[in-house]
Amino acid sequence: MKQNKLFTTTNIIYCSLFTALITIGAFIQIPVPYMDYFTLQFFFVLLAGILLGSKLGGLAVLLYVVIGLAGLPVFASGGGLAYVLRPSFGYLLGFIVGAYLTGLVSERVTWTPIKRYTFAVFCGLLATYFIGLSYKYFILNYYVGTPISWKLVLLSCFPLDLPGDIFLSVIAIGVGVRFKKRGLGC
Repeated sequence: MKQNKLFTTTNIIYCSLFTALITIGAFIQIPVPYMDYFTLQFFFVLLAGILLGSKLGGLAVLLYVVIGLAGLPVFASGGGLAYVLRPSFGYLLGFIVGAYLTGLVSERVTWTPIKRYTFAVFCGLLATYFIGLSYKYFILNYYVGTPISWKLVLLSCFPLDLPGDIFLSVIAIGVGVRFKKRGLGC
């Protein structure tokens, strides 16, 4: 019988560890003026992609989202199926794609680790924001009934959210490079 190398005991432990780290990152909340709070979720999402690769990194984040939708309060503002109707839920979907894409680029690009991880994290950041902002636009316009233009949706992320996530991206790149020097990561 052929063994599936994706679901080894070690990989399951790593995947579970990153699911737990993303959960913990949601509860490390730093208050920021004019914003609810700043969390470390995105840092661990990017790190999951860098260190676990596309499949396991994406799976770790998918597991996190499924656990939250099942009702466990692992998201920054709780959990449950009703979370799907929040404008910010798109970012959680974006986290899944962002981790997968960060891992995929980290696996396939053969540049030096710092260039590879910078490009990978940038791709993950773009995917996360594209999905998150698209979902926010859709929910606000078609579910909540609050007409909002794309311009306002884009402006809503730039003054506060995006700079913080860029900062977390830079930290994830640095941590990824350090782990790579020790022989870990993609």
